[in-house]
Amino acid sequence: MTSAPELAVRTIGDPAGRGGCLLDAPLVALPVRTRLIAAGDDIVDIVARAVSGIAHPGDVIAVSETAVAIAQGRLVPAEFVRPSRLAYALSMRAGAMATVNQPESLQLVIDRVGAARVIYAAARHAVGTLLGRRGEFYRVLGEAISEIDGYTGTLPPYERTIVLGPDDPQGVAAALARRAGCEAAIVDVNDLHKVEILGASDDVDADAVAECLRGNPHGNSDQQTPVVVLKYRPDAASPPRSPLTRAAR
Repeated sequence: MTSAPELAVRTIGDPAGRGGCLLDAPLVALPVRTRLIAAGDDIVDIVARAVSGIAHPGDVIAVSETAVAIAQGRLVPAEFVRPSRLAYALSMRAGAMATVNQPESLQLVIDRVGAARVIYAAARHAVGTLLGRRGEFYRVLGEAISEIDGYTGTLPPYERTIVLGPDDPQGVAAALARRAGCEAAIVDVNDLHKVEILGASDDVDADAVAECLRGNPHGNSDQQTPVVVLKYRPDAASPPRSPLTRAAR
């Protein structure tokens, strides 16, 4: 299994401004290619094999939550969803980059929480916008909407597939850490510099890993690199312990 070329991850004071990490430490991110993930795959086995010889103790393996969810079969073809008039009406008013600008994705939210709660969230959003507060729609609906990954920009053959959130990301990260011999995290990263750590093995510093992934080294197109290995490469002036992991308890 081959890996993509190494990406230099930016450190504080780096005039080149490469990568996306704002930690004051010599860190690098290595995107790793895998074969196309399919429903029913053993995601722990696939990732462990992909990073063999690349990831070592002290490193953190960051795995895209979309890849984990697809392997778990948590996906719905958009053609299987019949959007209601409410879903069409609200999706037409959503921003171009929002998951809910797809009526099929929004219909899944309506099916989960009910039309009344979605209407309430939309009303809160409208009032919040007038008062200069953004994100009320997402705050009201919480996990019901945050766990849905719309199909815009998803790698073929999943370009018309709605991917749900992964099941037990904490358990998946722990299993991968045991198998690979280093730390692991299941992450939700996008090109808007937003990062959420959905699950991580015990010694991962989630805040540090999130900072390293804000530049989205996974890619958000057809790179087929759902795995990124984060490495700490200290020099003589660097602290001996990696900022990616917490001190031993």
